[in-house]
Amino acid sequence: MTDDKKITLIALDVDGTLTNGGIIYGDSNLEIKCFNVKDGLAIAGAIKLGYIVAIITGRVSDVVKRRAQDLGITDVYQGIANKVDVLEELCKKYKITKDEIAYMGDDLNDYSAIEYSYLTAAPRDAVDEILNLVDLVSEKNGGEGAVREFIEYIMKKDNLWNKLVERYKNKGGTN
Repeated sequence: MTDDKKITLIALDVDGTLTNGGIIYGDSNLEIKCFNVKDGLAIAGAIKLGYIVAIITGRVSDVVKRRAQDLGITDVYQGIANKVDVLEELCKKYKITKDEIAYMGDDLNDYSAIEYSYLTAAPRDAVDEILNLVDLVSEKNGGEGAVREFIEYIMKKDNLWNKLVERYKNKGGTN
């Protein structure tokens, strides 16, 4: 990986990446996941500045669908066993190459997607096999701002982070 290529698509795993990996079950099919608001602000900001953000997860959850809607993520793939198939589909959909993909995941089911993608990251508490494979290991655990750190890294590399900061300085990010 060299730093001269522009990232177009940021693809994210959910459990252990956007969340701490914990899943709480309650009565009546209640499922609870904890998402980090700082991750969310960075995701929404990246979308406002033209990045495509996709969620690719092995589980299926209404909570994930709701979180994606709240953030403006329209490419949500749940129940996925082979994440590379989805990345290839997204390349065709958006007419991009895999050299424009950044991917963050934390466990073995992310392995092939990480090998496929150009710029890769993992939360600090990812499994060793993934930590040894990625370009960037976050200083944060999954669900504790690791995604925010990765998005900041990408946007700073692409010289767009200051533009996002300026948006929030002027009108709270709505401009």
